[in-house]
Amino acid sequence: MSNIILLGITSLLTDISSEMVYPLIAVYLSSLGATPAIIGLIEGVAESLASLLKVFSGYFSDRIRRRKPFAIFGYSFSGIGKFLLYLSTSWHLVFFARVFDRFGKGVRTAPRDALIAESSDGNNRGKSFGLHRAMDTLGAAAGVLLAYFFMTVWHGGYKTVFLWSVVPAVLGVIVLFFVKEKRRTDTEQVRGTDAKPKISFGNFKYLNKKLRWFLLITLLFTLGNSSNQFLFLRSKNLGFSAANIILLYLVYNIVYALVSYPAGVISDKIGRKKLLVAGYLFYGLVYFGFAFASAKIAIWLLFALYGLYSGLTEGIEKAFVSDVAPAEQKATMLGLHATIVGIGLFPASFLAGILWTQLGPEAPFIMGGLTGILSAVLLLFLI
Repeated sequence: MSNIILLGITSLLTDISSEMVYPLIAVYLSSLGATPAIIGLIEGVAESLASLLKVFSGYFSDRIRRRKPFAIFGYSFSGIGKFLLYLSTSWHLVFFARVFDRFGKGVRTAPRDALIAESSDGNNRGKSFGLHRAMDTLGAAAGVLLAYFFMTVWHGGYKTVFLWSVVPAVLGVIVLFFVKEKRRTDTEQVRGTDAKPKISFGNFKYLNKKLRWFLLITLLFTLGNSSNQFLFLRSKNLGFSAANIILLYLVYNIVYALVSYPAGVISDKIGRKKLLVAGYLFYGLVYFGFAFASAKIAIWLLFALYGLYSGLTEGIEKAFVSDVAPAEQKATMLGLHATIVGIGLFPASFLAGILWTQLGPEAPFIMGGLTGILSAVLLLFLI
């Protein structure tokens, strides 16, 4: 459990850093002259890069049977990305800063999640991932509050927030050095040598049937799951200031943090599937809400419900993959899940930008609502 706590603290500090800047990126890019299509392109490329890297970092982590070095390298790289964001003066430089930041996330995520899975067992795996997500999201809420403080009480600008975000990023890397990586026994190493992970499309059909269907449904869901930057842009479109957008994101993170741990505990008792179906359904309804909402009070409620969706799905998805993945390929499968998300993430965000520009701000949210509800139905009947 000490590893879970330490990894949670690392994620808490890193998310303080990340979420100080994340809700400001879309409005900052707008101030630099970036259009919704450009914002979609930047976020699509950056997030897709992160997700595409996860399967390879997971694969190499399984090959050399080490997790911690990948995690340290990835968290360090994300800190560099925050500093580059501080140095940016045009949307082109923001693009490179986001790529650096997301590159770090891509390298660290699968090995870190494998560390969590290997530090727990099947009876409390949902609880462990839920606790980690709760600490991660608590950091996100703190980061949002700090951003609001620097933008209002401190009377700073975007660059003030970006510079201060580097501090918790560095602290998070320091904490990670105290994590103790599990050493495999000789028996486990021999078994791992005989069943080294391989990455190929031909191997997909040999995956556990539940895992195979889940990965395909995840791909469909992701095609309608554009970057959260469009939620912030939609809020700005409906009259919210940059400071109030930060508070909207705070509401989301508070609900997310409160739901994550109980959801993980419940999933250990009743199974992962029921919570995932509910989460995808909530997502679809929330996105339809963003498409048609006009009153500001509705936006506050929608951000809260969006936090409920995240709390019901983020940690549970990883616990589900950990449950059905072969022991010697756990990091690879966790990375594969994240990579499949990445395959759909770029077209989702880029298409959302095009739909917004050509058909209006409601269009990308209607598409997201449809894919969310369809994914919930498929998950209910196919897994």
